[in-house]
Amino acid sequence: MPIQESDVNENIVPEVLEEERTFDVTLRPSKLSEYIGQEAIKDNLNIAIAAAKQRNEPIEHVLLASPPGLGKTTLANIIAKEMESNIHITSGPAIERAGDLASIITNLANGDVLFIDEIHRLNKTVEEILYSAMEDFALDLVLGKGPGARSVRLDLPHFTLIGATTRPGLISAPLRDRFGFVFRLDFYHQGELAKIVERSSKILNVKIDPSGIEAVATRSRGTPRIANRLLRRVRDFAQVKRHEKIDEKNAHQALDALAVDALGLDEADRRILTAMIEKFKGGPVGLQAIAAASMEDEETIADMHEPYLMQIGFLKRTPKGRVVTDRARTHLGFEKVGGLWED
Repeated sequence: MPIQESDVNENIVPEVLEEERTFDVTLRPSKLSEYIGQEAIKDNLNIAIAAAKQRNEPIEHVLLASPPGLGKTTLANIIAKEMESNIHITSGPAIERAGDLASIITNLANGDVLFIDEIHRLNKTVEEILYSAMEDFALDLVLGKGPGARSVRLDLPHFTLIGATTRPGLISAPLRDRFGFVFRLDFYHQGELAKIVERSSKILNVKIDPSGIEAVATRSRGTPRIANRLLRRVRDFAQVKRHEKIDEKNAHQALDALAVDALGLDEADRRILTAMIEKFKGGPVGLQAIAAASMEDEETIADMHEPYLMQIGFLKRTPKGRVVTDRARTHLGFEKVGGLWED
């Protein structure tokens, strides 16, 4: 199935490099039956795809929401392949004007899939034009300016729009309501991550025993992209150190060298939490202040770090701001003295 990329923007996670993207594509499953985890979503998609194929029509528009690295792009490609359709890939920031959207959509064929990554970053004008394209399969364009301007309606082929977002709260209600399916991907359980690491190790021809697989899965912070990335780094370590097989011991050695701790926290996670504790007494504190104190970008904190830190109970959101929990303080080595935390 050909993949036609109008513009690809997979740089959701700043640390994803070109080599990482190439490997990610290699390791991605191509069928729902190969996709590990997200069982409820898979069940719903199986039914929706089967029903659409029986009616000989495209599947309804799909919105996928999750933190980075949980499989939104993979699912979009799987849906297109299961529907035996071409997929056209672009991103919200890349569609700057109505003409950009028109040029993409008018090149679609009947049944094609249009995947828009970071769809919450579409500008308002483009988003409003997208409403009629999604609902009526028509594009309303204004040609010219002033008294001579005229409105033209272009009929479009029946296509499926798949939107992906790391911030579903930023998507307007009118756009969200036009999606037939809205799925939120959850962080993966350790057992699911272990299966992903095992599958990836076979594809990459990495010799790793079950204890090594568990070690990588444990520190992958519930995210397949990170699991695959850590597996490659552990593979590099084992290769240079001339280990014939990756086991628990040398996997932990490699991950310790990468400064990834037992819960999957990296240096940036610890810097954010430590800055909140030492400079703001653990909060409550606003995102802008956290970003300034930890020297991290606000969007990076909100999209990459905060969801996992909240998932493991290290961070709480309150009406007044973010608050570090006692569990996080203990993990970072802070001690209570006389019933108060010693910062």
